[in-house]
Amino acid sequence: MRTLRLLLAASPLVPALILSVSPVQAGPVGAEPPVAAIEAWLARPDAGRRLEDSALTRPLSRAQADRTLALLAAERMHATAARYADAVAAKQITIGDKTLKWESKTFGSAVPGKRSLWISMHGGGNAEPAVNDQQWRNQIRLYEPAEGIYLAPRAPTDTWNLWHEGHIDPLFQALIDAQVAINGVDPNRIYLMGYSAGGDGVWQLAPRMADRFAAAAMMAGHPNESSVLGLRNLPFAIFMGGADAAYDRNKIAADKTAELDRLNAADPGGYVHMSRIYPGLPHWMNRKDAEALPWMAGFTRNPWPKRIVWLQDDVTHDRFYWLHIPDAAAAKAGDQIIASVEGQTITLTGTVPAGTTLRLSDQLLNLDRPVKVIVNGRTAYSGKVARTGLAIEQSLLERADPASAATAVLKLD
Repeated sequence: MRTLRLLLAASPLVPALILSVSPVQAGPVGAEPPVAAIEAWLARPDAGRRLEDSALTRPLSRAQADRTLALLAAERMHATAARYADAVAAKQITIGDKTLKWESKTFGSAVPGKRSLWISMHGGGNAEPAVNDQQWRNQIRLYEPAEGIYLAPRAPTDTWNLWHEGHIDPLFQALIDAQVAINGVDPNRIYLMGYSAGGDGVWQLAPRMADRFAAAAMMAGHPNESSVLGLRNLPFAIFMGGADAAYDRNKIAADKTAELDRLNAADPGGYVHMSRIYPGLPHWMNRKDAEALPWMAGFTRNPWPKRIVWLQDDVTHDRFYWLHIPDAAAAKAGDQIIASVEGQTITLTGTVPAGTTLRLSDQLLNLDRPVKVIVNGRTAYSGKVARTGLAIEQSLLERADPASAATAVLKLD
């Protein structure tokens, strides 16, 4: 257990898969206390740990769930650090036939577990590798946050859509997990930005990966077909030269700003944004857009927002904040779920497939009290939902992100 204790202070991890709910009940008299049973489960070799073990399925109190999350997160961080140690040392991660390389600089002196991470995507695209390499080198020098790890990845391909092909999402998920586990990044202080084609990527990735970032900034990019609806809980900045007329980038930036204004007015708790369209400036904004960094740094991620707008892009996901659907491949671009929590009631509207799972936490509602779930006007569940080690372990297996780890799960019919 020495490794677990050392890693508890390093930072957090989270995520989840999904199983059915267990009714809340006490363990048998004389049974091993729940947390002790989980400690014993952790002490076994990896091959001896089974998710169906009773140590993970027993109901937990809130205090027991907090302690279990700390224990399981420390173990998951240790495993994640071991998994990505060579990749981080080499500054490149490979999934399948795609490799994401990066260079990084560290600013300030935040302690491990409190460091911010700034992912900054370069421009270019649809060009020879040497051209995109030059764009990458420019991006490495472009911005300097007051604090944090400034990381400029090199796109895995040289296509026009450098940063919004389907392989980017899992590569960024792995990159974030590795930086949290190895370099002490706070998973609630991760920021996304990009210039030109990198700005195109921000338009696309920020809405569909909004649950991993604290804020995002788009510089001189084109949104193509992307929507801003998924930005409900992600502060978003738009930077554009007023004379940057290629592909109508300047006009579209103004239109998107107006759309965010309308969304914020209709939903005052969401769609926080800022916009700077600099009169007379062309595609290069003379570094004026660097004002994005202090603005972004003022935000931290809320992993448990009370309202979610989940709109599937052409690259579909199976998880968004505390929602999980059974099969991302079955989702279609344009599918939407709006989820909200008011008191102990969860309301879902839209395309809610059978088997949708609610990933729950006492940060979202009180798990000591009954929960009611309404799906498209129908009561889908009413009752208590047990906290379990299984819910926590499944979350951490899915992502190294303890701050968003569920302590209970409810699978809907």
